[in-house]
Formats: sequence, structure tokens, C-alpha cells
Amino acid sequence: MKRLVFVLLLCAAAFADDPKAREIMQKVDARNDGDRMTARMEMILIDKNKNQRIRLLKQFRRYEGKDSYRAIFFLEPADVRNTGFLTYDYDDSDKDDDQWLYLPALKKSKRIASGDKSGSFMGSDFSYSDMADRELDDYDFKLIEERNVGEHKTWVIESVPRSQKAIDETGYTKSLLQIRQDNYVIIRAVNYETKQGRVKMLDVPKLELIDGIWQPLEMQMVSRQGKETLHSTILRFYDVKFNQEMPDDLFTLRHLESGL
Repeated sequence: MKRLVFVLLLCAAAFADDPKAREIMQKVDARNDGDRMTARMEMILIDKNKNQRIRLLKQFRRYEGKDSYRAIFFLEPADVRNTGFLTYDYDDSDKDDDQWLYLPALKKSKRIASGDKSGSFMGSDFSYSDMADRELDDYDFKLIEERNVGEHKTWVIESVPRSQKAIDETGYTKSLLQIRQDNYVIIRAVNYETKQGRVKMLDVPKLELIDGIWQPLEMQMVSRQGKETLHSTILRFYDVKFNQEMPDDLFTLRHLESGL
């Protein structure tokens, strides 16, 4: 009897994934997002009373083979100046991504543990996990419907973690993703958090083709509890450039701690 139950569970898991949805997500994952990218960034933190705090940042990203390295340096205001964030996003699904945060007040880098990646990135509505790609093998996908966003057709795909580890790392029990059919860019998402009734809603209101690469120029993440907006974050990108020269040691802890 136990063997029968086990077989039934395996069959249920096998049919939980939608081949069409997975094919779409594989194309999202394989989309060319450019190499040796540099950009200036503006992070706007907005509390429930509409009060704003603005931070200025500089971002660098480079590929080493199929692995992606990203470094972000905070420039202003003074209370976050020289704070740095480094991510190694590995293509190998069996290898956990590495992330470090350098806080100048402590004069050392802190490695972000897997269990802490669902936490807020520098007080924003983006988590550490949001700052890295998700492994497709960690999720089941289902095509829900097709829906227009403005003049663009999108697929609505449900993404459900396959393990408790994936839930713990992201803080999400399920996500609804809206993907443009013409370029395979995720332009909207509703992420259901482990805290009951809480969701984080992503919107990409500004997307531009730069040197043949589709690049979000504005991203908004809104945290909500039921109908109440708790907090929101806007990320804006300026002077986005690809194929830029970069120092060989840029994506190292030593450079992270020395700043720009």
C-alpha cells in the first residue's frame, strides 16, 4: 500500500509541470541579457505614508562562461556610501549562488546564507533572492492564460516551488508571472509570501531595446497585506551600456571592500 501511495505521489509530481509553460520559461532563462553591463541606478524607498528616501548606486555585471557576476556599489546618501553587494549567479543548478554584503561601518563583508536570502535587500521591497536568477529545476510551471498588457500580449504562468528549500530561500509559496510574447521578458509578477495575506507585486513599466538587448529601465516592487500597501520600491536604470571594459578584480571581495 505504501509503495502504491509513493508511486501515485510521483505521478502527481510528474504531471504538475506543464511542458508548454516550461518551454516558455526556458526561453525566458535563455534570453540574451547582455554582457559586461554597466548602469547607474536610483533606488526610491516609499513607506506607507508616501515618504521617500532616495539612494544612488552603480551596477556592473559580467559573464564568466555561463555564470553571471554582479557588483553593486552604493554612492549616496552618506549613510549608505561605500556599501557594496556582490553576487555569483551559477549556471549549475546543483550549486547555490553566492552573495556578500559589505557594510563599511563593520569593515567586513557578510556572506548571505541561504536562509537569509528572503530578507530585505538594504531596506527595499526586493529580497536578496530577487537579486539573482531562479533555477528552473526548482519549480513547476503551469500556463494559466494569455492576457494583454497595454498593446502587448503576455502569457500568465504559475510558478510553484518544488521544495521547502526553494520556499525558504525566496519567501514565496507561489508566483504568477506575466511574460511578453514578443521578447520573453517578465513584465509583471505577483509573489505570494509565506506570511499569510502578504504579496509582493512586481511591475516593469519601462522597457527599452539597447544594443539589441531588452533592458528594464524601471522596476517597481510593492509589498501589500490584503488591500493595504505596506511599502514600495522603485528601481530606475540610467546610462545602461554593454560590452564595457572592466578591471579583472572587480568581482572580488577585495574590490567590494575597497569601493569604487
